Amino acid sequence: MPLHPQSAALLAAMEALGAPPLETQEAAKARAGFNAMTVPSKEPIHEMRDLDADGVPVRLYRPNDRRDLGLLVYYHGGGWVFGNIDSHDDVCRKLANQMGHAVLSVDYRLAPEHPFPAPLMDCVNALRWAHTNAASLGIDASRLAVGGDSAGGNLAAVVAQLQPVPLKFQMLIYPVTDARRGSQSYIDNGEGYRLTAAGMKWFCDHYLSGGQGSPDDPRVSPLCASDSSLASSPPAIVITAEYDPLRDEGEEYALR
Repeated sequence: MPLHPQSAALLAAMEALGAPPLETQEAAKARAGFNAMTVPSKEPIHEMRDLDADGVPVRLYRPNDRRDLGLLVYYHGGGWVFGNIDSHDDVCRKLANQMGHAVLSVDYRLAPEHPFPAPLMDCVNALRWAHTNAASLGIDASRLAVGGDSAGGNLAAVVAQLQPVPLKFQMLIYPVTDARRGSQSYIDNGEGYRLTAAGMKWFCDHYLSGGQGSPDDPRVSPLCASDSSLASSPPAIVITAEYDPLRDEGEEYALR
């Protein structure tokens, strides 16, 4: 299908800003630029609390006072280098309100200061904390799910495979499932659609800069997991975007 006119106009406007290519920037400077684009949410929410999940900052969103809500543990996107609970505040408010369940947004550590596996371990630990403290949070511990967008979708998929606590569901929004970056959509959509193939290499290189993982490690590339590991994972919804380098790997992951 053709690119939607609104998307084309947005891409043209962003191109006109003349920002240097991501892969030419230092991580801290690029992150500051990303954070500067954060706009406060206007979405009302019944309750929002910032909490400490055994050392991992988290933010809990509740759409109502019910004490038996399901919980979506949400991992923000940003290539493992950008993003925080503020950048995805609006997304999490809307998810809580529209689902009618609670959302726990996880402020995991970022690369390159904290490369793999630190972000993943924060995500696992936050989920364990939520499960342990479900009663005090007003959450039904038997109805937990994980989700995230882009790199957050990657983290959610890996956590769902590891399944440190029982999970009902995983919600993966244009997830990174293959850090080897060899799919056809990297060729077809690697330039001109904001996220570039070179930009994805930059993100992956920062994430793996600690030397403790590789692109074919299933904890980095969930598409590399065995069939048995995927078979035991909870049901998933996988959402992909047509003009996205990540499209093919997301679709392949969904098919498996």
